[in-house]
Amino acid sequence: MFRFFPLALLSLASFSFAQTDTAPRPNIVVIVADDLGYAELGCQGCTDIPTPNIDSIAKDGIRCTAGYATCAVCAPTRAAMMLGRYQQRFGFEHNPGPSGAASAEFGLPEGVPTLPERLREAGYATGAIGKWHLGYSEGSRPLDKGFQEFFGFLAGAHSYDPARPQVANPIYRGNEPVEEKAYLTKAFAREAVAFIRKHAKEPFFLYSPFNAVHAPMQTDPKVLDRVAQIRNADRRAFAAMLVSLDDAVGRILEALRENELDERTLIFFVSDNGGPTLQTTSSNTPLSGQKGMVYEGGIRIPYLVRWKGRLPAGKVYDEAVSTMDVHATALVAAGVKLPEDPKLDGASLLAFLEGKAEGRPHEALFWRMGAQSAARVGNWKLVMERGEPDALFDLKADIGERKNLAAENADRLKELRAAYADWEKGTIAAKWKRSEGR
Repeated sequence: MFRFFPLALLSLASFSFAQTDTAPRPNIVVIVADDLGYAELGCQGCTDIPTPNIDSIAKDGIRCTAGYATCAVCAPTRAAMMLGRYQQRFGFEHNPGPSGAASAEFGLPEGVPTLPERLREAGYATGAIGKWHLGYSEGSRPLDKGFQEFFGFLAGAHSYDPARPQVANPIYRGNEPVEEKAYLTKAFAREAVAFIRKHAKEPFFLYSPFNAVHAPMQTDPKVLDRVAQIRNADRRAFAAMLVSLDDAVGRILEALRENELDERTLIFFVSDNGGPTLQTTSSNTPLSGQKGMVYEGGIRIPYLVRWKGRLPAGKVYDEAVSTMDVHATALVAAGVKLPEDPKLDGASLLAFLEGKAEGRPHEALFWRMGAQSAARVGNWKLVMERGEPDALFDLKADIGERKNLAAENADRLKELRAAYADWEKGTIAAKWKRSEGR
């Protein structure tokens, strides 16, 4: 019979790898795509949009087939990554609502160390380039949360077109608004390359959260010709935005090569949630659901990890991993001791990806978004929606969540409900109401 163990104990497996004092500390690059669906990369089975640079991360590293975001929308996933713990432990359950009160309260909690703060204390240069979406007001911005350098915007979305500036949502360099004349994805690539070159002689943490391929659907005209074979205009626009993102990732990878940092850099490439299929034509095939849903299509994401010379190349890893594992993995790679009180919910993936650790990084993962919640325990998935019957799926046999097995698996259903209830005891109520959009 299944027995549930708290995640805090399960994460102890992450201690199986530790950086030695004499080993050089790797640079850490975390690239986040926005609203990128599970099936939108060549390495994930996409055939109509070329993504050779992103695919190269999988070719030279590890593709995690069961990678999960901690939420089905943007900001909460980013919060858990920065904190290494479930966002519900801090009331960061939703994107901010439209009210001024919600926006004022919105942000990472005070007094909880962030990943850049921990790495900065360990001697890393820290930079964030792209979409922040973790706090708008003074005290909640990137320079307040451990980053020494910031170039990007604070809100949940932004125009890509420099001819359409957003006065109320400017591009910042540090804390100062600046004018940007380049297509935004190109601008973020330019700034990421500059950061790498500037800090090539010291360990650095580059957090590169692109807003591509999030709406609005605005393209670089020079890129549209490269996807002219796609007849549907909406799909062609999406493809051009994704190709621009792939080009940007290519520039980051090239900057690492130019500075001989390939084997000294741990790279993550993830999405913050599943694709919003109706809005952008994105695909989550073969998964059910989309952004905003706790079905697999809303939370299961492209998840790639590369550390040349350390992690095996071309490996496929099938156990469940989470975006909050980025935090613990980065700390262990950097030789930073994992916190004891409280422990992180995320686990270091290094020993698992190297094949040195037995078992799984997580026996259980949990989600909650207001009226929706879910639990994955082993290969079983429970989905609970207010006003709807509970649904139970065997993801090993039914990744698309087509067959509800709750009726014939009453004991299993009871076990997963109990596991979820136990996890929920360690959370608090949402601090602001959900946003309907971004």
